[in-house]
Amino acid sequence: MTPNRFFEEIQGRFAFGCMRLPERDGKIDYEEFTRMADAFIDAGLNYFDTAHGYHNGHSETAIRDCVTRRYDRSRYVLTDKLTDVYFKEEGDIRPFFDRQLEWCGVDYFDFYLMHAQDARNYPQFRRCRAYETAFELKAEGRIRHVGISFHDKADVLDRILTDYPDIEVVQIQLNYADYEDESVESRKVYEICEKHNKPVLVMEPVKGGSLVRLPEQAQAVFDRLDGGSYASYALRFAADFENVCAVLSGMSTMEQMQDNLSVMTDIRPLSAAEREAIEQVCGILKGQNTIPCTACRYCVEGCPKGISIPDLFSCYNAKEHFHDWNQDYYYDIITAKGGRASDCIRCGRCERACPQHLSIRDLLAAVATSFERR
Repeated sequence: MTPNRFFEEIQGRFAFGCMRLPERDGKIDYEEFTRMADAFIDAGLNYFDTAHGYHNGHSETAIRDCVTRRYDRSRYVLTDKLTDVYFKEEGDIRPFFDRQLEWCGVDYFDFYLMHAQDARNYPQFRRCRAYETAFELKAEGRIRHVGISFHDKADVLDRILTDYPDIEVVQIQLNYADYEDESVESRKVYEICEKHNKPVLVMEPVKGGSLVRLPEQAQAVFDRLDGGSYASYALRFAADFENVCAVLSGMSTMEQMQDNLSVMTDIRPLSAAEREAIEQVCGILKGQNTIPCTACRYCVEGCPKGISIPDLFSCYNAKEHFHDWNQDYYYDIITAKGGRASDCIRCGRCERACPQHLSIRDLLAAVATSFERR
């Protein structure tokens, strides 16, 4: 595997996102994760991405037990993140950072990102000198590269990169469904990265799995091509941009890993026919009235009523999108112990945490209408 042209320590252009690790009985399946990590490294790849909030704080320790304790430090590149809910003042940042190193079982992070930056939380990062602290930690050798992950409009990113020109990399949401979407502004955000000459890490290339679970009409468009998986077209779309240094995928099964490795270890540029097919699929998706939730689960952590919002949205999408009436049954299972859509008290915490800027309170009302008034 050839070194990355932006960062020589990264091998290839495919990264293992550790937000959706395999689970068994509600806990991370260490045996399966170990098998997947081994397959990833055996393929010549080495970039792992995590954050403390992933899997309720257990993603980091899973990486420690399944990766960093089992491989020499030269065999992997590790990214972690600073999330706003884990610090309230400048003095909180270094102790939290130290714990992250301990949880991950490393002495330094290759990349450390200011997490989920947007207009809402950016003032907190500035007030608490989070960026300045990260640059200090880099000078001390405890971080190799400082970057950001970003979830907002292009003008906000332009302001951040202007304020902090030493940022080395930007992680953005980029997929064919969101590229021209005015609520996400993927194209405009990518162009801001180009303007500031920043390499791009891509997250959500398959939009939380939505670009794998396509409606039949969209499936038929891709099925007329050369037999690639639905995920493969989404991954190759994201990798086709000149400033993209790596594409992350949050994989939950070995099957997903193997499929993605078959595509991303030898990336082929999209053909004209494939680009035309993607445009057709985008048109089909725009005609669907579904909730564009990526199941990042940031909304769940602070919900006072314990509503599993992404799971309810998934049920709703399946019912409305695929006319799958079995979703009534699954909705009852998910909400058997509470957390029904109608339990929402409209406090707004979920909307403040949502990277997609969804009107979650109103959407939960629609979910309640669909499932609870039978």
